[in-house]
Amino acid sequence: MTAVNPITQFQKANDGKIKSDLAQVQRALESYYEDNGRYPASVDNRIQTIANPNEGNEWGNPWTPYMEFLPKSPGYPARTYIYFVPETGQSYFLYANLERGTFDEKACNNGEVCESIVTNGITNGCGGEKGCNYGVTSPNVNP
Repeated sequence: MTAVNPITQFQKANDGKIKSDLAQVQRALESYYEDNGRYPASVDNRIQTIANPNEGNEWGNPWTPYMEFLPKSPGYPARTYIYFVPETGQSYFLYANLERGTFDEKACNNGEVCESIVTNGITNGCGGEKGCNYGVTSPNVNP
């Protein structure tokens, strides 16, 4: 007989939601790229709005026509997603914090902060104990 730890199960569910959210955003970003030949700019670690390119779209707000809304990270506002696009607009980085990052084979650096977040000069993290320890990117770069 095994014991079920409810905290661990809750963390696994949150991490699953994060992965699902980022996969959905990836699909929307690829549609945007097909339409515009570049990824939307990042403004204050958020995806730019379509109507006003100088504004960042808050997580949880609509991003039409690409998504009904941009998902919020579980634990928002203490934990958030971070989006970054280099000036060329030809790649993107999307970061999050996995609660069980040290146990996830797809987490950066065995659950530690993703190296590319430092390389990209992003100073405010995703929240959580380990910061941005999970990332997804455009097909031409790695987190």
